[in-house]
Amino acid sequence: MEVGIIGCGVIGLTSALALVQAGYSVTIVARELPGDDSLRWASPCAGHDLQAETFKYYWALAHRDPTSGVQVTDVTEYYDDRSDDATIWYKTLVPKYRRLPSENLPANAKLGFQYKSMTVNPAVFLPWIKILLEREGVKFIRAEIESINHTRSLLKTEIIVNASGLGARVLANDEKVVAVRGQTMLVESDSHEMVMFQGSHYTYQIPRMYSGGVIIGGVSQEGVTDESVDLATRADILRRTNLITHDRFRSLDLNKHVMKDLVGLRPSRKGGYRLEREGSVVHAYGFNTLGYTYSYGVALKVDDLS
Repeated sequence: MEVGIIGCGVIGLTSALALVQAGYSVTIVARELPGDDSLRWASPCAGHDLQAETFKYYWALAHRDPTSGVQVTDVTEYYDDRSDDATIWYKTLVPKYRRLPSENLPANAKLGFQYKSMTVNPAVFLPWIKILLEREGVKFIRAEIESINHTRSLLKTEIIVNASGLGARVLANDEKVVAVRGQTMLVESDSHEMVMFQGSHYTYQIPRMYSGGVIIGGVSQEGVTDESVDLATRADILRRTNLITHDRFRSLDLNKHVMKDLVGLRPSRKGGYRLEREGSVVHAYGFNTLGYTYSYGVALKVDDLS
């Protein structure tokens, strides 16, 4: 059976992988393809079961093929909106999970823990999986899609997977779809640790494999589509990152040590993501910042729905 996929971000690509492994013939159509430099597509993590399947997939991939851009890393998480880990569902899934004593927490943090996980470098992973899919016979077509019916007439497939991200606002006539602006920086660093702070602010350091640096961020601005780099946000990101990393970047000069400023529009959806079949269309969009966290679990669900 033939399946057409709209969208070439991580959800569309991993869905194609699950479908082709299940024996489907797959064609992907998208405006942007892996390797393009655009903030209008995948921004350069029943929810828990989707995330668990994704964790297992990337964990195996990191050990099987490091050229995929997936690496195992130490993770430290802090929260200031909870004092215990009762809601941390993945503490029984991830290796080497342990609570941190209160004296090791940064200012205002009420909870902290460490474990082993993975990071994905999209600039490496997306081209990697595209090559893998091409070897499996998946076809890629660059085109601007106007509607679901336009896709069906173009690809001649009965089943369509709508993984169009922000494009779903038009293609699925879904007014709940909204862009969420993110801004980060790739800065010089030899750190291989991921650090996150959640609650009153969302701040993180994420190692970026093969880049020679780490990503520090961030912001989450719903409904904002400004593509320019905000200088005040740069300074605030650096300030917050130093708070959670014991001043690891205190000597970083924003005028000298920033390798790249990154602005991305993440495809979110008010009320939560959409993952369901409607007639002959399988909708899979609206995952906001959790596209990679959900991706392979979503792909398996797309396979079930197709």
